[in-house]
Amino acid sequence: MFSFETVSNHRSSYVLAATTLASLVLGMGSGVVVVGGLQAAGTIVSQKGRTFLPDTLTLTKGEVVTIVNDDSDLLHHAYVDSPNFSFDSGDQEPGSRTPITFSEKGVFQVLCGIHPKMKLVVRVN
Repeated sequence: MFSFETVSNHRSSYVLAATTLASLVLGMGSGVVVVGGLQAAGTIVSQKGRTFLPDTLTLTKGEVVTIVNDDSDLLHHAYVDSPNFSFDSGDQEPGSRTPITFSEKGVFQVLCGIHPKMKLVVRVN
């Protein structure tokens, strides 16, 4: 059965699909994907088993790294403390995602305030 409400609902679905597709295509071109209003970083670092994976990165100034606590039962606390760049995540609950924007050039160590043997080396060009 034909109704204007059905046409309107289908039109809304097509507009949503087209908008989502355009956002994905444009986002991929910039190295950033936007889905449902959330921004996904291009580089993901996992915290698992008291290690950062990977444990070394090379980035361009301004890039965002998202650190994900993939341990189901451990807190983490990522931080950077250097003369030209600092960052402190606070306590990171299991499953949490913490973005870090590396806004300065240099070589930085991301450490965990809870697990002192955890180390991620980030070179920013």
